[in-house]
Amino acid sequence: MTNMGSESKCGGVLRGKYELGRFLGHGSFAKVYHARNLATGNSVAMKVVAKEKVIRVGMMEQVKREISVMKMMNHPGIVRLYEVMASKSKIYFAMEFVRGGELIAKVSKGRLLEDPARRYFQQLISAVDFCHSRGVYHRDLKPENLLLDGDGNLKVTDFGLSALSDHLRQDGLLHTTCGTPAYVAPEVIGKKGYDGAKADIWSCGVILYVLLAGYLPFQEDNIVAMYGKINRGDFKCPPWFSPESRKLITKMLDPNPTTRITIAKIMNSSWFKKKSTKSKLEQEFALGDEVINGKGNNETESLNAFHIISLSEGFDLSPLFENGKKVDKEELRFATMTPASGVISKLEEVAKTKNFSVKKSDSCVRLQGQESGRKGKLGIAADISAVTAAFLVVEVKKCSGDTLEYNQFCSKVLRPALKDIVWTTTGNSMPD
Repeated sequence: MTNMGSESKCGGVLRGKYELGRFLGHGSFAKVYHARNLATGNSVAMKVVAKEKVIRVGMMEQVKREISVMKMMNHPGIVRLYEVMASKSKIYFAMEFVRGGELIAKVSKGRLLEDPARRYFQQLISAVDFCHSRGVYHRDLKPENLLLDGDGNLKVTDFGLSALSDHLRQDGLLHTTCGTPAYVAPEVIGKKGYDGAKADIWSCGVILYVLLAGYLPFQEDNIVAMYGKINRGDFKCPPWFSPESRKLITKMLDPNPTTRITIAKIMNSSWFKKKSTKSKLEQEFALGDEVINGKGNNETESLNAFHIISLSEGFDLSPLFENGKKVDKEELRFATMTPASGVISKLEEVAKTKNFSVKKSDSCVRLQGQESGRKGKLGIAADISAVTAAFLVVEVKKCSGDTLEYNQFCSKVLRPALKDIVWTTTGNSMPD
């Protein structure tokens, strides 16, 4: 990493080498800009990471890991890292500029036909196979982390949650629970450890299903029900899936990692090896007036695109929209890896600060306000459900009182008090 000493971003030029241009996007800890290499004239994507933010949340080791991993990744299907620079307050990643945007943008328009879906999938598997050959496991494969270049070729990006083979414990497995809920393999949630390569294969299976169906295989409004289906491998392929694609997806979404198909066998499958018969100019999307899951195309397309995006953002599901309407604000859900006793203790602490009475059991807490509000005393229920022995979902609901007062209580008191135990796909995902 080149140390830039003091901040030398003057007049839109970084270190006299890169001219910074338009803002492209941002994440939790980084902003991305278009930039031009002044010596070559080539475009790059400049990822700017704020040191203070990543240090504050204990993510510096994760950033260092991402740098070391990306330096190893020299493959046409993986976004390249050209160089890393640093100042006192920022880290700069000069990366390959990929013009075509995210694959999710295509999926949100509707399902793909088999030939273009296969082409993207072949490129994805080639890139993932290369990663595994270098002892790198991505652990957050999803359409948002798959970019398309100007020629429509797929490129894998965002190795922020990746792991290296030297992070394996003595049992030869990884143990950090991380990734994106709708794409995470069932064994990743438990505490018994998992094979990073097999977990990546599961995520690839979900991606292939999404490309061909236009929606997620394990799509449930209730997060507990969704994880129950994931753990059982309980999904259905729509009727337009070919027998060969159906067979391959079923083998990839095998909930038992020991019998799940390997990359070598994926690449040897008849569906994977089939050559495209369509020209590049031919339409990629499946069109028509089919009715899917009892809904018309427009409604289904909107709902499916929403689910894919929203379930990728973590487990705080209070802002979810269903069928174009806001979910009832009287309900709040979050996931945690804190034991039920710890969750109950946190809720008891909240009750003390606001003079609420508490009734509790092993899986339920009832908080009752002592002062009358606009519609009587505020009553709140928190139900704790186990997805696995180590992974819980907490559903908080208003039992009585005024909705506005409940919402204010949640935003000003409950959310800040529970922030430390809420599991998310980024902030609480610690390195192995």
